[in-house]
This record gives sequence, C-alpha cells and structure tokens, in this order.
Amino acid sequence: MAVDVAAAMAGSFLGGLPEELTGRLLASGRRADYPAGSTLYREGAAPQAMLVVRGLLRVFMSSPEGRQVTVRYARISDVLGIAVLVGGPANVGVQTLADSTLFRIDAGLLTAAARTDSRVGWALAEELSRRLYENLRQTAVNAFGTVRQRVAAHLLDLASTQQSPRGELAAHVSQQELADAVGSVREVVARVLREFRQAGLVATAADTVHILDPTGLHDQTWNPE
Repeated sequence: MAVDVAAAMAGSFLGGLPEELTGRLLASGRRADYPAGSTLYREGAAPQAMLVVRGLLRVFMSSPEGRQVTVRYARISDVLGIAVLVGGPANVGVQTLADSTLFRIDAGLLTAAARTDSRVGWALAEELSRRLYENLRQTAVNAFGTVRQRVAAHLLDLASTQQSPRGELAAHVSQQELADAVGSVREVVARVLREFRQAGLVATAADTVHILDPTGLHDQTWNPE
C-alpha cells in the first residue's frame, strides 16, 4: 500500500479503528488521482466513502435556480461520505478545487463492521459529531467571521462555481462587489487582497482574482493570523 495512503489513513478517524479492520480497508480500497475541477459526487448518487490523501475538496448544495452554497471543505486525512453511509444519498455535490488524490473505501466492509462491532459504530458516531460541529463553525464564520475570513471564504466559493475545465480557479468580481458581498468597504477589502497577494495566495487583474493556492487561502478562513 502506498505510503501516502497509509499516512492519511493513520491521521484520520479510521486510524483509530481496530487494526485488523484498518488493514482490510487498506487492502480493499482503491487509490485514484483527480485533476482540479473534477466532480466526484453528484446529488442523489449511490453512497460512497473517500479518504482524502492529497488536495482540497468542496462539498456543496445547489438550489433549484442553480445557486450553490459550500457546506464543507475537505483536506488531507478527512473522510467524505460517512453521513451518506448512515443516512443514504444526499443532495450535495463534491468538487476538487486542487489536484487531489482520493482513496475509495469499501463502504460495505465499513458499514458491516459498524453493525457488529460497537467500537466501530462509536467511531462513526464521533466522526458524524465532528462533522456537525464543523458545519456549525462554517456557518458561524459566514455570519460572524472577520473580514479576512469572509473574503477568503467568498473568493473560494465564487471561484468554485466558475472553475474552468482546466481546473483554474478565478473569481470574476470587482473589489466593490466583493466588499458588498462580505459586508465591508472597498478600502478594507483592497488591503486584505494586497495581503493575500503578498502571501502568494492570489493574483489580481481587472475585476478578477486568480487563486494561486486554494489550500492556503482556505487556511485564512480558519486562521486569520
């Protein structure tokens, strides 16, 4: 088994499962690489579970009018799909924002173990609880976050919905439109963008913000320092 997959597994909640089970999951799963801009899961698709080995992914919901809202970002050692294994297909999509490596987990093996081994069932319950708290934190950042946090989150959301077929991320928005969207003023947003440029996270052109480091920009939504 590839070293990076084993390391991602050890860093995830799966690494705390009984050793015999993690060995079987590693042996039965499948590693795959996906370019930025790939759609890995569509609304209502059959349940599946994926371990993030590398990259950055976005989980989003869509309105009937086509508008999208991000409900989660996933990075290395995050596991996607536990909720749908328990509750069935969900009305969400999953998109890669950067070149990513995923390890597809044998969903049947994991759910069967959860039904017969209380240790596994409790581990899944703890993971679902963590995801709930993460979603609450995402909601809090959207509503109460600093301007820096809100600008970073809005740029990622906007660029995600406009991602090119080649995977390039660019948000087509003016500084004033960005300020209006995050509830600030243009001068403050301009300063935040300048700091992002100096950190190598973005490049700016006329009414466009090119995202150079999506993972680093996502860090700004949680770690404004």
